[in-house]
Amino acid sequence: MGSTNSGLGSEWRELKSVLAIRLDNIGDVVLLEPALKTIRQNLKDAFLTLLASPAGAQAAVLLPEIDHVIPRKVVWQDIGGTIPRDIGREYCLIEEIRQHNFDAAVIFTSFAQSPYPPAYVCYLAGIPLRVGMSKEFGGGLLTTWVRSPSDSLHHVDRNLYLLEELGFQVSGRDLSIRIPPEARCSVDEKLANAGLGRNENYVLIHPYASCQARTYPVENMAAVARGIMAYLRLPTVVAGNERDRVRLTESGLDVWGDAIVLAGKTTLAEFAALIERAALVVGNNTSSVHLADALRTPCLAMASGTDPESQWRPRRTLSVLLRKPTDCSPCYYFQCPFQRECMDFQPDEIVAVAERLLAGGQ
Repeated sequence: MGSTNSGLGSEWRELKSVLAIRLDNIGDVVLLEPALKTIRQNLKDAFLTLLASPAGAQAAVLLPEIDHVIPRKVVWQDIGGTIPRDIGREYCLIEEIRQHNFDAAVIFTSFAQSPYPPAYVCYLAGIPLRVGMSKEFGGGLLTTWVRSPSDSLHHVDRNLYLLEELGFQVSGRDLSIRIPPEARCSVDEKLANAGLGRNENYVLIHPYASCQARTYPVENMAAVARGIMAYLRLPTVVAGNERDRVRLTESGLDVWGDAIVLAGKTTLAEFAALIERAALVVGNNTSSVHLADALRTPCLAMASGTDPESQWRPRRTLSVLLRKPTDCSPCYYFQCPFQRECMDFQPDEIVAVAERLLAGGQ
């Protein structure tokens, strides 16, 4: 049974259209799921739209709480200045948001991000209620300014903290996703075509992350896959998106031995279905870890020192995070200026941990 909205102010209780904003990657949107569920349970009649990056928008298929998605790459999230200067593009975004006549905008950010650029867009678009968290005051851009909690807070709890400060009642903090039945059927067919039986266990390898600093060296990850097949006698499935497929091809597919390579051959929903069927997921600090947590699939992650593990680690599934202590952690870098010493693990060490996890222990 859903929770009530009795703690909300009167201006929130009759909202008909709400914009949730999270302009990061797929994993960040997956971590937003308990907050989206909370909005849905407290505002049962509201139409819920998500403004997300093109990558993050893909996760909407797994989140039934979302009614509509606006995918947009925005300049204030542009790392490295790759988006050309185009004032007209920004006016178009404002006008598109204005046309939806949103009653409120809830702006979700990481501890290092400011809610004020999207709040200004929402202000110009005429959204009357605008809420977000920040350490700094930003004038009237937010109609409700919530002071940020501790930086070490898990992203799920940070998102829920914002809603709790508004008076939303939270009924659950665990991640969950919904996989479309057709995605499960498609994955069964793809695995069968690769020679893997319906009830046959396998280890899913997700070799890449969104940035170099969080990616265990791919040649070492390939050695992990070969070790799992040779010593643990389990098939491995190598998965990822189209960009991952290109990088795998460039690095040489022969290094993966007899692994089933499905990178670039699945949708995000099918990727989630692969994780659901797997006996174990091996990857980095990226979307596969969050999906494994949501699906309660055991996972093993090479946790770089870029971010404190308290912010993102799996909380409900059986998991192990491997990281070497370094003086430079947390660095929050996208490109490691050193040799990724925080991920300096030999493949056989990882295979040994995988064996323990497959046996049900840490």
